[in-house]
Amino acid sequence: MNKTRKILLAVVAVVIVALLAFLLVTNAADKQETCTICHGELEKADACGDCLTDKDGNATGKVEATIDGETVLVDCSTCEGSAHFCENCENAGEVTGSFWALLPPIIAIGLALITKEVYSSLFIGILSGAIIYAGTSFSGVYDTATGVLDTLTNSGIITAVAGTAGIFVFLVLLGVIVALINKTGGSYAFGRWASTHIKSKVGAALATFALGVLIFIDDYFNCLTVGSVMRPVTDRHGISRSKLAYLIDATAAPICMIAPISSWAAAVSQYADDGKGLKLFVTAIPYNFYSLLTIVFVIAIIAMGYDYGSMRIHEYNAVHKGDLFTSGERVKSEEVVANERGRVIDLVLPIVILIASCVFGLLHIGGISDGADFITAFGDTDATVGLPWGAFIALVLIFIYVLLRKLTTFKEAMKCIPSGFIAMVPAILILTFATALKEVTSMLGAKYFIAALMDGAASGLSNMLPAIIFVVACVLSFATGTSWGTFGILIPIVTAIFPASSELMIIGMSACLAGAVCGDHCSPISDTTIMASAGAECDHLNHVSTQLPYAITVAIISFVMFVIAGFVQNAWICLAIGVVLTLGTLFVLKALSKKRHIESAE
Repeated sequence: MNKTRKILLAVVAVVIVALLAFLLVTNAADKQETCTICHGELEKADACGDCLTDKDGNATGKVEATIDGETVLVDCSTCEGSAHFCENCENAGEVTGSFWALLPPIIAIGLALITKEVYSSLFIGILSGAIIYAGTSFSGVYDTATGVLDTLTNSGIITAVAGTAGIFVFLVLLGVIVALINKTGGSYAFGRWASTHIKSKVGAALATFALGVLIFIDDYFNCLTVGSVMRPVTDRHGISRSKLAYLIDATAAPICMIAPISSWAAAVSQYADDGKGLKLFVTAIPYNFYSLLTIVFVIAIIAMGYDYGSMRIHEYNAVHKGDLFTSGERVKSEEVVANERGRVIDLVLPIVILIASCVFGLLHIGGISDGADFITAFGDTDATVGLPWGAFIALVLIFIYVLLRKLTTFKEAMKCIPSGFIAMVPAILILTFATALKEVTSMLGAKYFIAALMDGAASGLSNMLPAIIFVVACVLSFATGTSWGTFGILIPIVTAIFPASSELMIIGMSACLAGAVCGDHCSPISDTTIMASAGAECDHLNHVSTQLPYAITVAIISFVMFVIAGFVQNAWICLAIGVVLTLGTLFVLKALSKKRHIESAE
């Protein structure tokens, strides 16, 4: 670390300590916001409690209330009769939420960018959140200290591990499958095939992009599968690991967000009225400018052979110096002796088995075996359960296939279990810390602060609201590292702002989803960004820093498009304008870059 960076880090440390001391002394983080779910009004019921349930245990959106001495059923004041979002505001009409709730992720992101070290940065972010939360909830030195430890361990890290255990299991199983495919020579055989069929850097990049588009079911699955399959090919054609990580990330969340059959569609569907979730998701796709224009952007930069920002340096070093990493940790796969008996089918068939098993797992968890139709099952599924469920089946079938093909011995195949687990440890550790940071941020009431901002912006700015919603979703998703959590917070607010049948309602929903993906795409604490780094075996902060200029470029164009869409309200006209703006921006940037290069040469 150079002297300037050390000075900057020291200044940041002093500022962090001063802010935490200020918050502990003043309790400024304990600010109350009007509950936007019931708008601070508790007249509808005597208590702000849980909704009553029917005979099947489903929430009804009703509570018992005493009116003029008579007990009647009325709309639950916390969710206004919507059984999807019945939240307890403890009979106060107010909830805790302030700007200070966003301080922990700001600290974590800032330190990560300064120190280039993600583990300690995330931990300090979690610790600062625990200190703020304990300072608002406890009194006295002893109570505050024990409160910090309790928040850090129980509410932060332990809750994070418990909440994402299914994804951890899926990562480990996927790591084992990848190790097994490498051991049997499937990846090596694909590399041989690719060397004769993919003959250029452009071809390798387009093949990576195409595979990412094809694996649209889930972003985690996409990141790790595309990375493990295409990494040998892109390495051979001089594509830097940072560029590979970007290609993976650009075809993960953005593609899943416009794929009706995906875990993301299922997640969005649960926040809409019964039976309307998938329809709302599909109608919002044409206005999802960030996802759609990201596809245009990726294809354009590949076809033009153009890179800018720090990505240009990484690509130059990869092509001219043979350095795929440029800086940071040089992550390398465990060396595996190539199995000459392996064929391309030994890579393709396991992937097909994995995709089919995961789809079946998602549908099964969604209730298709209990009589639910295909769409309903995908809408009701839980990816954290369905993906590991399917991966278990896939692993067993792939083990049987490998042994029947006599590609390796049973003993050697078993060695892939610990090696696959070890390969996923860095990703699991980062994901644990990032999720713990999200938990602490949520406890501090970040979503209530954002909700209050949105509620205040709703009056008098209806045509500009989609653009405002996009920016708010970007900021919230970037700060918390979760797109699912972001649209979970904002969708109920968006549906309350706009008339249900209006075109602005669809545009506002698209802005919410697009902003959530954009912030997730940019954030160093995003699970999808972490998975993209893991899939490409790229230094995580290198991936973040090289991807950011690209993501911001598309984000700015998307913001302009949401401003236009608020007035034009025609998806296809706006999308055509967006494509022209994206291509035009790239041509202008390339021309300016070429001009600067000529001037510097002179």
